Amino acid sequence: MNMRAILLFTGVALLFVGTGIIQSWNVSLTILNMALISAIMALGVNMQWGYAGLFNVGIMGFVALGGLGAVLVSMPPNTEALAAGGLRIVAGLSLGAATVIGAILVFRKAGKWRGWAVAAVLFVGFFAYRAVMDPGVIAVEAVNPASSGNIGGLGLPVILAWPVGGLLAAGAAWIIGKTALGLRSDYLAIATLGIAEIVIAMLKNEDWLARGVKNVIGLPRPVPYEIDLQNSQSFIETVTEFGFDPVTASTITVKLAYAGIFAVVLIGLLWLAQAALASPWGRMMRAIRDNEVSAEAMGKDVTARHLQIFILGSAICGLAGAMMTTLDGQLTPGTYQPLRFTFLIWVMVIVGGSGNNFGSVLGGFLIWWLWVQVEPLGALLMEGITAGMADGTWLKGHLLDSVAHMRLLTMGLILLLVLRFSPRGLLPEK
Repeated sequence: MNMRAILLFTGVALLFVGTGIIQSWNVSLTILNMALISAIMALGVNMQWGYAGLFNVGIMGFVALGGLGAVLVSMPPNTEALAAGGLRIVAGLSLGAATVIGAILVFRKAGKWRGWAVAAVLFVGFFAYRAVMDPGVIAVEAVNPASSGNIGGLGLPVILAWPVGGLLAAGAAWIIGKTALGLRSDYLAIATLGIAEIVIAMLKNEDWLARGVKNVIGLPRPVPYEIDLQNSQSFIETVTEFGFDPVTASTITVKLAYAGIFAVVLIGLLWLAQAALASPWGRMMRAIRDNEVSAEAMGKDVTARHLQIFILGSAICGLAGAMMTTLDGQLTPGTYQPLRFTFLIWVMVIVGGSGNNFGSVLGGFLIWWLWVQVEPLGALLMEGITAGMADGTWLKGHLLDSVAHMRLLTMGLILLLVLRFSPRGLLPEK
């Protein structure tokens, strides 16, 4: 890293240290943990846009699939629900997959009537799929719906769920890429956004899978519970010896443990991304990004490489989604909003520096800190501005009410300033 990068990362680190000193270390570490996850998401999006110029606005769909992977792997299985309808669900899903594969084979092999033949296969397959699947879904959702009503998971350690979340996102990216990567960039953006909304709608409505909007809570954790630390005599003696309150020390310890695990993942991915970018493969991807026609004339399979990078970037977003669900301890499909998981991640990539992995990580830390802190800081600012105004005046009320919009205003202002004075981001690509 050059001196500019060192100074910028130092400045961002001081923001977190200052938050810990002025507010509390619990607040600072809470922001840091989500900033680490956001930096991983930004790294995945940067691989798609910065390496290959693929405009993906379906980020929240891949993040949600990562969260689903965490549930399906780490939660204990619901044996009663599986016995009631598990086999029918498996059979229905298999029949649905067979219908799609059959339609593809018919499309490839049939003659001039292939359109009608494909429609017939899909029509028959759809009703057969519903006939098998629906009774199984009803049976599963009828088993104790107040607290479960879903199939559960495999009961494995939650860290094993993180790569599974990445694989789920990668599988979805392969399906999307095979159908949408031949489109122009703006149509690709529309397609990815639409498919992301489909994924979210599926999570919200398929209660048998992950309880829908009733949410899955109580996910296992890779770190100790605060109450267990507070009941540990050795922990209490250790923190008391240094003058810390056991309750505060336990929450800080847990958040530090999360931060350590997340930092290891981020550093590993950053190292791999840098190695890939500096390799012949990375140079080929940048050549395709800059001039597809010339790269294709040199014998490069542009579509295949686009699919490859699309899958890799989406897998990283899925991995980050599984990590975030683990940190939250719950899967809440209603919170997967485009503002948080698409717009904000794109701001991180653009502000940090598209095409520069370190820039994306910097943007992840900086933008997430601002996203969390701007509103309370804006409230303090407005209280200071309106301190001398008479109570009840329209201007004072208007200024105080505007605090709720400080986040969006700040994000827009930052984007304008960066694009005006540093169009390639804070840490531009070399």
